[in-house]
Order: sequence, then structure tokens, then C-alpha cells
Amino acid sequence: MNKLVKIALIVIGLIAAVLWFSLPSADDPDAINSGSMNFMFIIMYLLLAIAVVASVFFGLKKLLSTPGSLKKSLFAIGGLAIVVAISYGLSSDNMAVVETMSERGVETTESTVKNIGMGLNVFFILTLVAVILMVVPGLKKMFVK
Repeated sequence: MNKLVKIALIVIGLIAAVLWFSLPSADDPDAINSGSMNFMFIIMYLLLAIAVVASVFFGLKKLLSTPGSLKKSLFAIGGLAIVVAISYGLSSDNMAVVETMSERGVETTESTVKNIGMGLNVFFILTLVAVILMVVPGLKKMFVK
């Protein structure tokens, strides 16, 4: 099986190299519609689909085969849901932002501003948690000897 995968990857690589060198020049206004560009996108989508299916399959296989992993996963998903709920509560639907965006010609609503604020809050909270989880064990190891 491993040899078949290697051979398939070599063939895909050679096809991609041939398509790369057959690309039209950047000055060509119709370059995006060339056949080689389309085939490169097809190869990319095919490889992306294979990677996604393999990741999901093997991830679920590992999740369901290990006894305590399903419980840990549910706790992690619950923790993420709590972080999202807290972030949504902390975000504001600032009407001034909606008015400013409409003055600039960008149509937006209060719920869009609130969702963007929620996404930023989730990012900041998860970044803070990651930094704390990296720093605390290092400090603990440094002071407790």
C-alpha cells in the first residue's frame, strides 16, 4: 500500500510539474481560464478532498477506539461552547460601528458586528488560555525543584 501511495504521489507531482510549465504568462489577460490552470485546481481539490476524508476518518476511528477519548472530546467541545457563549455575551452590537461602516459604503447589521466581536473575543480568550498553559508549567518547573 505504501508503494502505491508513493507512486501515485510521484505521478501527481509530475503531472503538476508539466502543468506548471505549461501555464500562460502573467501578462495574458485570459490566463485564469487556461486548461492547465483548471487542471491544477482539479488536482488541488482532489488532494484536499482526500486529505479531509482521511483526517476525519482516522480521527473518528481513533476517537471511537480509545476508551477515554470520547469523554475528553466532549469536555473539550463543551469548554469551547462555554468560551463561545461567554464571548458572545461580552461582544457588543455597537450602533456607532454600523453607522461608520455604512458611511464607508459597507452594508452591515448589528448582528454582524456582534458576531465579529464574538469571534475576536474567542480568539483572544483561547490565545490567553494557550499562553497560560505554556507559561505556568515552565514557571512551576523553574521554582519547584
